[in-house]
Amino acid sequence: MLEAKSLRKALVPPSLIPNPSPGSLQSTRLALHIGSGDSSCRVYIASGCLVYQIEISMEDTVLTKGKESLLIPMHAQVMKSSLMNRCPHRSEIQSIVLAEKKCESGLILGTVDSYGHLFVSQLSSGLDVDKTYLTLPRDRGVGEGSWAGLCLSPSQWSTAAVARSLCKSIDIYDQDIHIRNLRTLGYPSSLNFLQNSFSGNEGSTLVVAEGCQLAIWDLRMKENGGCLQRICSSPGDIFYAICSSSAWEVAVGGADRTVTIYDSRRWSAISRWVNCSKYEITGLAFSSLDSNYIYVQGIDYEVFCGKWKEKKKDFSFRGDSNWLGFSKCTGRDVLGGWCDSGSLFVADIVAIE
Repeated sequence: MLEAKSLRKALVPPSLIPNPSPGSLQSTRLALHIGSGDSSCRVYIASGCLVYQIEISMEDTVLTKGKESLLIPMHAQVMKSSLMNRCPHRSEIQSIVLAEKKCESGLILGTVDSYGHLFVSQLSSGLDVDKTYLTLPRDRGVGEGSWAGLCLSPSQWSTAAVARSLCKSIDIYDQDIHIRNLRTLGYPSSLNFLQNSFSGNEGSTLVVAEGCQLAIWDLRMKENGGCLQRICSSPGDIFYAICSSSAWEVAVGGADRTVTIYDSRRWSAISRWVNCSKYEITGLAFSSLDSNYIYVQGIDYEVFCGKWKEKKKDFSFRGDSNWLGFSKCTGRDVLGGWCDSGSLFVADIVAIE
């Protein structure tokens, strides 16, 4: 069973970001990291062409709840805030991703802008930028800008997939080398590498939301462009969010306000949590503690945690304005959200007997 340990609210200094850029419908401009035993959480947010780092205190606080298990945030202190010392993008950053190296200390920070320009920085143990490399799409990012998504392979951080919505394109990179291009039928709105390895294909299977379709790509295949199959939902019900668990579950959500769970071993729907959100779903994340729990973020202010098998909400919290960024810490149940008011919310979830 999961229970919220704390919910903190901090304010990004107005002198650092006076007016955040609007971004797109998807809340993909936040990433966070907290190490084992750390008393602070580092939040990375992107506004305009730049990336900022905010360090928030994670000292013990008293958690209070309102009606219907609504968590009440406690004020948290911003310990440090700064502009990251890295080359700026030339257009608005659309997505930011943080990954941990498995063999070395340090983190990998990836950002992609509205024209598909990808920057990947290696952060040292002191979280300073060690080195950065830039990759460009084959067309050099010509045309009209749009939402762009980014995900890194769970088995090899150097493998990155970049989705460009209006171009209907997925570009695969190995560091700064372009590997291949995947052409989608619809406008991609979310993408995710599968984490499971039941068939030995960890990091080679890519799941992409294309409008009202879910496309499964195998990067090892050449036949049919690498597309294994497509799963269609009702026309007009656009998918905005995809996530996968460390087992075999894949969750999708979008305009129909429904979370659908698929079994990635045979790609059949095993659960549908209908109308679980009041508005469109733009963020999803399975719990790292128990994959029977899922975190759902709506386009409005709400984020909630619930059991997808039982279709039951356990607790929730709300931002004070629309979300600009939402993410879950890799390997830990720590959630972060950034509102256009400048407020940062950090929720720490633990397992109890």
